[in-house]
Amino acid sequence: MADSTQVFLVLGATLAAFVWGRFRYDLVALAALLTSVLLGLVPTGEAFLGFGHPAVITVAAVLVLSRGFERSGLVDLIAEQALKVGDRLILQVLVLTATVLVLSGVMNNVGALALMLPVAIRMAREHDSPPSLLLMPLAFGSLLGGLTTLIGTPPNIIISSYRGSVGGEAFGMFSFFPVGASVALAGLAFIVLVGWRLVPQRAGKASLDAMFDTAHYLVELRVPEDGKAVGWSLRDLHHALEETIPVLAVVRGDKRQAGHAFHGTLRENDILLVEAGPEEMKLIEDKAGLVVGPEPPPDDEAEASEEAASPREAETGQGGTADADRPTPVDTEGLQLVEAVVRNDSMMIHRTVTQLRLHNQFGLHLVAVARDGGRLNQRLRDIRFRAGDVLLLQGGEGEIGESLTTLGCLPLASRNLTLGQPRMLMVSVGIFAVAVIAMVLNLLPSAVALTGAALVSMMVGVLSLREAYQAIDGPVIVLLGAMIPVGQALETSGGAGLIAEALLALGSEWPMVATLVGLFLICTLLSNVVNNAAAALLMAPIAASLAEGFEASLDPFLMVVAISASCAFLTPIGHQSNTLVMGPGGYRFGDYWRLGLPLSLVVMAVAIPMILIVWPL
Repeated sequence: MADSTQVFLVLGATLAAFVWGRFRYDLVALAALLTSVLLGLVPTGEAFLGFGHPAVITVAAVLVLSRGFERSGLVDLIAEQALKVGDRLILQVLVLTATVLVLSGVMNNVGALALMLPVAIRMAREHDSPPSLLLMPLAFGSLLGGLTTLIGTPPNIIISSYRGSVGGEAFGMFSFFPVGASVALAGLAFIVLVGWRLVPQRAGKASLDAMFDTAHYLVELRVPEDGKAVGWSLRDLHHALEETIPVLAVVRGDKRQAGHAFHGTLRENDILLVEAGPEEMKLIEDKAGLVVGPEPPPDDEAEASEEAASPREAETGQGGTADADRPTPVDTEGLQLVEAVVRNDSMMIHRTVTQLRLHNQFGLHLVAVARDGGRLNQRLRDIRFRAGDVLLLQGGEGEIGESLTTLGCLPLASRNLTLGQPRMLMVSVGIFAVAVIAMVLNLLPSAVALTGAALVSMMVGVLSLREAYQAIDGPVIVLLGAMIPVGQALETSGGAGLIAEALLALGSEWPMVATLVGLFLICTLLSNVVNNAAAALLMAPIAASLAEGFEASLDPFLMVVAISASCAFLTPIGHQSNTLVMGPGGYRFGDYWRLGLPLSLVVMAVAIPMILIVWPL
């Protein structure tokens, strides 16, 4: 069997596995690499050279610098100004999308979205508008902004490195700007003027409290005299129930302790603040002997308690009174409830709360899970997490931020919780500026300049060494390191040439511009089902073969791949940004193409002419 045929079979299986989504894309990429080595398509001695490729090093450095911007407070200042925009929806879309567009030009686009996502949710809550109208434009804006600079998105870095590897000079920091900025501005104008109207309104209220309906499930349970639970620890309680029902707090007299921090044993008349529905309450009563509500207060306290509003209602802005068959819940202030969304690369995906040992290992209580815009009513222990799930968690203030990072979750909104402190703002900006100047003046290659900037940022304390390592997206690094040799095998085996010859034959009677359009469409479709970095790695050799076949300049073909690989607007699986907003926005799989398809056509209509002007054939 010819080497090119074997490469096609490996890539076909790899793409099918990417689309299936049963295994994480880094594992699929590593399997493709090892298969290629065993088949002799990639020399054994060159199997892991991809992990030292400049593109991989550059991506890692950009991720570290992005976390430095977050920790320095730069984005906090921008977000603070964005919240002052007012209640006009079109202005909210403009400010949020434009802000994330600019940020994603100088930092990782997923990082830019992660920083602005809580701002968008807060804005939607304050104005009681559907978050779906803001979040999809925000996600697409992060993709558009990444087109403007070398470091904005991995495909740009990959295409730049590929240009350098085939004998030319690598693209510079702002080589992408003329075309990328034109496309980004056109996309922004379309989203603000027309696009947001195409986004479905998937939620009636912006508050995730409405999604979780937590207040409806919040009850007080008392340990009665001679009750079964007297002398039990909370671990004993969970063991007896055979269920992970969250105990948010234990109240003893006038003292309250958060459930995750309570390590003692229960006494009679202790009050447990529990997040439970009717079925769970019956289970607790039957197996633990707990009863609903505290002991009736004295007469002189009863009147005062009737006049007091529910703290939960005051916090969420919900009206109404507690159900007649249960007392008003105790104050939840200080319990460190945080809402977070599961990332694509999270270790939680396909695993349950029991398998993760969420409480014992990470100090977190899972309170509720929402998916597709609504709360899941099944038992918490039976839920297998998916990318885009929105979680309501409880944990300690000091550890919850680190735990969320380790688990691969992005915080959306929290109570009494700060995950980052502004510091060394000018230092982080100055370090980055020096690196950019070194790149623009060709004093240092981009990988060296950005790695140096990341090193200096750690040495001067912009972020700690631990934070820097946590910022590096391991699955993306493995994906790039593994797929680079596989992409090279596509070229060396002649597979890229065969594909290019087929495209040349189809387009022989058409203008060369039509071939560029076809290349754009193929790469766009590919990027919507696989990682955009993988799409760029696979399409770059094909673009080079097409340029050689037409005896034309390589640059316009590479630029088409760079732009189209970042146009993952059609599905929620094409890019992490799309997946991250799926849960909070309440989107369905088929919602994305409504805005994504016309936006992709706008991008293509602007990109192709601009590429031919800036990078003529």
